[in-house]
Amino acid sequence: MRVDYREDTDLDVEAVRNGWHPVAQQWLSDAIAADIPEPNAMVLATVDDAGHPSTRTVLCKDLDADGVVFYTNYDSDKARHLGSTPYASVTFPWIGIERQLTIRGTVQKVSAEITAEYFATRPRGSQLGAWASDQSKTIGSRAELEQALVEVTARFDGTDVPVPPNWGGFRIAPVTVEFWQGRTNRLHNRIRLTVASAVVERLQP
Repeated sequence: MRVDYREDTDLDVEAVRNGWHPVAQQWLSDAIAADIPEPNAMVLATVDDAGHPSTRTVLCKDLDADGVVFYTNYDSDKARHLGSTPYASVTFPWIGIERQLTIRGTVQKVSAEITAEYFATRPRGSQLGAWASDQSKTIGSRAELEQALVEVTARFDGTDVPVPPNWGGFRIAPVTVEFWQGRTNRLHNRIRLTVASAVVERLQP
């Protein structure tokens, strides 16, 4: 299987000199406009205590000049990895518009206030699901998981669902940001910004 990428507009280093966020936000908007499924989906890479990498897809819930934010159970594998090695990489795979965005950087938990604000915007079913699931832990059957949801639904019947005590957000603060744009003959555009030094470089594909 082979695709010859033919992106119409070339990305150049000058487009990123004034910061990564405007270009990243525009690319996300382009992905949304192109009806790409889950345009805010990003592949998150972490490492465990042994240095073994692990990847999974999570949803970006905030993208601003300070970085990208996602939410999870703080007892999950990813959260435990980040607790011991607070550095991560995420890639938005917008293959449908022949682009990728990769952000690598340091990771910190977001404040409880920010988590609460976001949690209040989630559908009630998703709020209850956060209580029902001990993320990354084993379970005997699907029926047990569904029963856990029944129990928490009854527990919070008639009341607002609070944020679970072991649940919240992480923010990845960019150290480097790389824009990848497919081009013909595999001569893809790769533009990397090192945030602290504001150095912008073109990388060979």
